[in-house]
This record gives sequence, C-alpha cells and structure tokens, in this order.
Amino acid sequence: MLRGFKALDRVLRGDATRLPALQQGTIDIPAGLLVVVLIILGMAAGACTGVFAVITRYHTDPDNLRMGWEQLAASTVKVPLLFCLTLLVTFPSLYVFNALVGSRLSMTGMLRLLVAAMCVIMAVLASLGPIVAFFALSTTSYPFMKLLTVVAYAIAGSLGLSFLLQTLHRLSLAQEAEPMATETPPPQAVSEGAEEAVEGGDVTGVPPYVPPRPPRPPGALERMAHRPVDPRVRTIFQIWVIVFGLVGAQMSWVLRPFIGDPSKPFTLFRERESHFFEGVWHAIQKLF
Repeated sequence: MLRGFKALDRVLRGDATRLPALQQGTIDIPAGLLVVVLIILGMAAGACTGVFAVITRYHTDPDNLRMGWEQLAASTVKVPLLFCLTLLVTFPSLYVFNALVGSRLSMTGMLRLLVAAMCVIMAVLASLGPIVAFFALSTTSYPFMKLLTVVAYAIAGSLGLSFLLQTLHRLSLAQEAEPMATETPPPQAVSEGAEEAVEGGDVTGVPPYVPPRPPRPPGALERMAHRPVDPRVRTIFQIWVIVFGLVGAQMSWVLRPFIGDPSKPFTLFRERESHFFEGVWHAIQKLF
C-alpha cells in the first residue's frame, strides 16, 4: 500500500510524466496499486461529504440519527464508485479519439493514464474533504452544502483533466524524432573572448565562467516551455472533456444522494427524475 501512495506522489510531482519517462509511449506506474489508492481516497472524500447527514441529525431521535450514519456509509462507498463507473464509461471514447490523431499509446497505456488522472482528481478531492466537513459542522443549509460539494468536485475535476491534457501533450512530444531539448537544453558555450583569454592565460577583466544551473523539472500541470499543445491533441481533449463532464455529472445524479437531505428519510438511491443541471439550478434558487 505504501508503494501505491509513493506512486501517487510521483504522479502529483510530475516525476512519472516527464519526457524521458514517456519515451516508450507509456506511463510507468503501478496501475493496480493506484486503483486501490483511488478507492481509499474516494472513500475518505465520500465520508467528508456524508458527514453533514450525521451532524444535522445528531440531536434527534435514535432512528433519525441512524439514518444519518447510513447516509455517511453510503456516501463513503458511492464516491469511489462514481469515478470508477465514469472511468469505465468514458475510457473507450478517449482511446478511440486519441488513436484517430495518430497516437501510438496502447490501450493499456491509455488505461494507466486515465487511472493516473483519476488519482489526481481523488487526491485533490480528498484534500478538500476537511473543508467540506468543516462547513458541514458550521451550517445547516442543505442547498449550500450541495453547491459547495459541486464546486469542490469541479475544482478537482478541472485539475485532473489539466493533468491529462499536459500528459497527452508530453506523450506527443516524446514520440517525435527530434531531440528532447525542452527539458534539458544544452549548456551555453563559453564566449570567444573568454575562451581565448583562458587559453592565453590572461584572465584579467574576464569574468569566470559559471556553468548554467540545470533546469527545474516541470510539475505535473506545468506547460512545456515554447512548445504549444498540438492542435489535434487539444481538439480531441476538448471533445472528450465535454463527454467526461456530462457522463460524470449525470452519473452523480443517478447515484444520488451523496449528502442527504435532513428533511427526508434515508434512501440508497433516489427515483429517476430530472437531471443534474436542473438539480443544481434548484439548489441555487433555494439558497438565494
């Protein structure tokens, strides 16, 4: 398990997605261990999301409090289930889209990349979990908690998808035939005057040559300097982001509730009605 969290740390710091590591056209990460880490982080984020149901029922009768704990347990399971099902539904489309633009990334490599992106999302979401739990302790507004949770998931999703875009861009660079001077530019040559002075033994007035510092390794979300994203990669990514966002949003609507309305009894799944965006709009109207 510790190895899985070390692999996640390599992904977050960008060590697993630097150009030299992508020369083989794949990502060298233990996908199986990262799936376990994804589930653990998702359970932690789900517990922080479901704590509102317990807090709002804490001073009520035992049966009502029991429903709060049931909602907390359900949310702990539903959050990792949400992202795993979204990954399962959207993986074929991303692989086909990426293959159409000439990427040599194999199906296994694409699956590893998506698992890594999901782990970034889960890591950000779990890090925001204490903030969500704090507001659950300090407010009784159910619409506010719904909107706060949507904002937290949107932030985590945007960072995870940004990681995916930058990694796809680096993969396209790694597959090019030209030398990868983006990360390791050649050291600057000594000026002619300094070179002649050093050879002649006269170093008067010539500053000593100081070799340049090695470039700082880019982070996981950092853009490659002087190398814009391939338009083909950007177009495919933009299309897939829309697909991923729609599937993820509606999947969360199908698996609701995640927070639990304190005025309603606990139920594992709500009835099929309306859609995600209408639910968010109703929450905004109730809040204001």
